[in-house]
Amino acid sequence: MHTLQLSIYVLGLLIGLALVFDFMNGFHDAANAIATVVSTGVLKPQTAVAMAAVFNFIAIFVVGLGVAATVGKGTIDPGVVDQYVIFGALVGAIAWNLFTWYYGIPSSSSHALIGGLVGAAVAKSGTGALAGGGLLKTVEWIVLSPLLGFIFGSLIMLLVSWLFVRSTPRRVDKWFRRLQLFSAASYSLGHGGNDAQKTIGIIWMLLIASGNVAVADKSPPIWVIVSCYTAISAGTLFGGWRIVKTMGQKITKLKPVGGFCAETGGALTLLLASMFGVPVSTTHTITGAIVGVGSAQKMSAVRWGVAGNIVWAWIFTIPASAFVAAIAWWLGHHIM
Repeated sequence: MHTLQLSIYVLGLLIGLALVFDFMNGFHDAANAIATVVSTGVLKPQTAVAMAAVFNFIAIFVVGLGVAATVGKGTIDPGVVDQYVIFGALVGAIAWNLFTWYYGIPSSSSHALIGGLVGAAVAKSGTGALAGGGLLKTVEWIVLSPLLGFIFGSLIMLLVSWLFVRSTPRRVDKWFRRLQLFSAASYSLGHGGNDAQKTIGIIWMLLIASGNVAVADKSPPIWVIVSCYTAISAGTLFGGWRIVKTMGQKITKLKPVGGFCAETGGALTLLLASMFGVPVSTTHTITGAIVGVGSAQKMSAVRWGVAGNIVWAWIFTIPASAFVAAIAWWLGHHIM
């Protein structure tokens, strides 16, 4: 693989842009981690985001780097990576994140980044630049992550309903107001562990291409890992309030027991995906879990029209961010 000749300024600009995306990832997806715990009234918004940010960062000590390796080496051919490809990928992902944040659409930052990489790489070298195995794994989990979230969420809801069948609603509410603190923390741990690694993978890819890190290295530099976890935690701390309402109330009305079941189901799915090194969408996962919890009570409890609109956003995420990334790749040649 050729080595890029990048000035320290261009390298710094691209790393800074990657950290901006990471910050926006936390900002955009904060709603996934806190929507249920805020909407059920267990925590105030400011307290919820602070807790989520702390557990986003703690994930650095719990989760491995399998997802970073998939993004950094298993999405596109490392040989096509240059400053224009990275620039295009990040601009495509950031543009889609801003668009969906503005309209309150809970889309996937993860798949926006994957789409950005695909669009910029194809713009440069055609479809031969794509790494089929890694992309296939990502596409499979577009379906699997909400499905697993749905299954885990509904099964946990049914189990809890059976265990507490003789309890009064007040007692159940009291117990699960406490337990939801644990489930929200677990989900934030899974969110930070999976999503921060996507930006780690991008910066790792850039450092390898520029010759600053050896291809054979099994992990990126420590400063990259710490910077990315810090950026996503800071983004979570600022929160994405426009999306909280959609996730917490528009899909289905949640009580603390439902919030606990949805967050626990989502957390299990995210941690499972991170174990297998798969970059999944925290948005897809928690949406599937919320729908599972709602449908476990009764099918009419779910606003299927809202859920359907969210699915359409999922379908358009990769092609839309890829399209913007291809344009940004072309513009990059004229401004960098």
